Amino acid sequence: MAKVPAAVVAASGLIGGYGVARWTKKRQLGGVVLAAAGATAAQQWRQAAGGKAAGALTAAYVAAFAGSHPLAKKVGAWPAVFGVAGAVALASWAVADRKA
Repeated sequence: MAKVPAAVVAASGLIGGYGVARWTKKRQLGGVVLAAAGATAAQQWRQAAGGKAAGALTAAYVAAFAGSHPLAKKVGAWPAVFGVAGAVALASWAVADRKA
């Protein structure tokens, strides 16, 4: 079975986490999705690019989540989530997935 790239896992975690939280009206469920995808992506980043890169990409993932909130006030919720998810996916590809 083909491995799903970490970029896809991370972007899906950000988008899916927000979607689950919004549609279920239970932020905790969205947080579970966000955390599970983040942990999976972090493990893939560590395997592909090492601990330092994984730490930096994990920090970017968390920063993207946090940054999407104030960004949403300017551009709207979904555009903010898609924007930060795209940024994390691009960073993941550049640092880890491109090498795999």
